Amino acid sequence: MKKMLVVYYSWSNGNTKRIAEKLAAAAGADLARIETVKPYTGSYNDVVAQGQKEVRQGFLPKIKPLAADIDDYDVIAVGTPTWWYTMAPAVRSFLHSQNWNGKTVIPFMTNGGWPGHVIKDMKKECSGADFPLSMQIRFDSNGGDQMKTPEKDVDAWIAKVKRQLETE
Repeated sequence: MKKMLVVYYSWSNGNTKRIAEKLAAAAGADLARIETVKPYTGSYNDVVAQGQKEVRQGFLPKIKPLAADIDDYDVIAVGTPTWWYTMAPAVRSFLHSQNWNGKTVIPFMTNGGWPGHVIKDMKKECSGADFPLSMQIRFDSNGGDQMKTPEKDVDAWIAKVKRQLETE
């Protein structure tokens, strides 16, 4: 069986964290959180405005060292919230800093109604990786924590991820 690491970034309400924890528990995977050196502060609207500016500028915030080494894993699931139609800048920093050649990457993203081009952008940052499957999980559009994607769809995706770990 392949060894999997679930890496995620989650800011305010923890939607991406919630999905990452569920995936890691179901798949028997290790879990690691991406954290910025300088945390985002202020109100939800303050962080949204800062995030928009960072996305437009292509800003790569400094991130803390990950609690795991991706070289020790065959499969890396990477979770991000959608920030202005793409991945959170902290996730982009993480992806940009790694060598993805020969790795299997399973991207997943949470959003409040519009997935944008997150998965396409993540694939671009992970040159040399294989992307057998991905998932977008929708939550309510007001930054809340009510999942709109049916739980059965998330469970079906997790079952596919588990099957991916069993293949050679």
